[in-house]
Amino acid sequence: MSHWPQLTAKTVRTEILAGVFLALLSIASRAEPSTDIRAKADIEVTDAWIRWLPANLPGAGYATLTNTGSAVHVLVGASSPDYGDVSIHLTRVNNGMTEMRPIDSIILKPHTSVRFAEGGHHFMLMQPKRSLHPGDQVLVTLRFTEGLSITIPFEVRARP
Repeated sequence: MSHWPQLTAKTVRTEILAGVFLALLSIASRAEPSTDIRAKADIEVTDAWIRWLPANLPGAGYATLTNTGSAVHVLVGASSPDYGDVSIHLTRVNNGMTEMRPIDSIILKPHTSVRFAEGGHHFMLMQPKRSLHPGDQVLVTLRFTEGLSITIPFEVRARP
């Protein structure tokens, strides 16, 4: 008489399904929060940096965002664990006076780039949570309307 349990087709099927479920659960727990991997690959971020200012003053972040895909992407916000508030700003000259103002979104049309630079679009980084120095890296998460988010390392630099 054998001490092994008797295997039936139902038992084998249940064991296989349980194994597949556990494997999928393991993969899902390691997945990034982005729901559209193709869209993530369509957005390239280059030359991401933050201007260093002494005494933990608010900073400005710069980068170039390029939409290499065929769908429109709309940037609607940003955040960082190193800052209490990150917003998208636009600098303009109005009646001879330079002004910065927050904007709600930036449209990235297919096969185009938007450059965040002095005198134009930039990320306004307020309420630093730690002392930063040239050479440090700050993670900034960019959020898009499609539920897509991309976390990018920004290098802290002294003024060039």
